[in-house]
Amino acid sequence: MDLIKIAEEAFATKKELPSFRSGDTVTVAYRIKEGNKERIQQYRGVVIRISGHGDKKRFTVRKMSENIGVERIFPIESPFIESITINKYGKVRRAKLYYLRALTGKKARIKERRV
Repeated sequence: MDLIKIAEEAFATKKELPSFRSGDTVTVAYRIKEGNKERIQQYRGVVIRISGHGDKKRFTVRKMSENIGVERIFPIESPFIESITINKYGKVRRAKLYYLRALTGKKARIKERRV
């Protein structure tokens, strides 16, 4: 009687998303409803953490919007995610990049990893 498992399988999107890590710069195409209209918004930033496991996995993307840091958490299995594009692979030595919150300008840059 795993009703929770049955409900999770029914709402699973089963989309093929690229594998990315923290430190990578990604563009998330996210579907937004405004009233009765629907549009796709591009959200580009650095992945600062990936948490959870399985279907409950989520990732946090941080971007700078006019010198203000904006972070947004996206569930991987969200039906509102249209696509995820990897723009740059980052070379970092830790899984959670919370130290980027305190850095600005050139100090906040991440080296690129060769793939």
